[in-house]
Amino acid sequence: MKTRPDQANTDALRAHLSALQLPFMLENHQALAQTAADKHWSHLNYLSEMLSGEAAAREDRRVKRCIKLARFPVLKTLDQFDWNWPTKINRLLIQNIFHLDFVKQRANVVFISGTGLGKSHLMTALGHAVCLRGQSVLFTGAIEIINTLSVAHASGSIKRALHQYIKPAVLCIDELGYLPIDKFGADCLFQIISHRYERSATVITTNRVYKQWASIFNNDAVLTSALLDRLLHHAETVRIEGKSYRSKDQIEI
Repeated sequence: MKTRPDQANTDALRAHLSALQLPFMLENHQALAQTAADKHWSHLNYLSEMLSGEAAAREDRRVKRCIKLARFPVLKTLDQFDWNWPTKINRLLIQNIFHLDFVKQRANVVFISGTGLGKSHLMTALGHAVCLRGQSVLFTGAIEIINTLSVAHASGSIKRALHQYIKPAVLCIDELGYLPIDKFGADCLFQIISHRYERSATVITTNRVYKQWASIFNNDAVLTSALLDRLLHHAETVRIEGKSYRSKDQIEI
């Protein structure tokens, strides 16, 4: 039985759309064609709707891929943040940071506070906001970086392992200073900060003010000074004060 010309054209179109990896157009071209006929669209209107839908779908896939590759432990947004809990927080500064100019400027953001005051929440929300712009983010703990690089060093693949922390547009380093870091770890973090300096943005959460950072980095004052010099050259520091939010229920009892 011979294939009807219109069916042959449809099959050819579907084959071309599949080969060109245009899944939205592949799935929706017939429905949009019917809408175009019902609403008397021109050929250009129909083509514009097809391309707009494909571009939007492609951007949505890119954002989802960025979020997946960021490896957030949980997803947080700025809207979920409880501004009323900290006793001291610069809301305007934080909201300005969420305009994301620091990413374009390849600058840094450091959140400093005790535990349970939302600094990891804010960093996660900030990283998520960057992902929504379709830019690469990696969320990781400071100790996780060191452990990963230690294993890579033992296997002779540390250069490749370092690259995963240098490559992202935004690197989010959580909980710097909560556990002691040996000389190897201090050297690794210094290398990462140095390679990212004026090339990419870095966001850090820590429970230590800057004058205490030497104790984080194996009491190496020279390395700490050099690291802070690079980190703070283009940076916003956000101080948050108050009691841990995790104790909120006990306090209210």
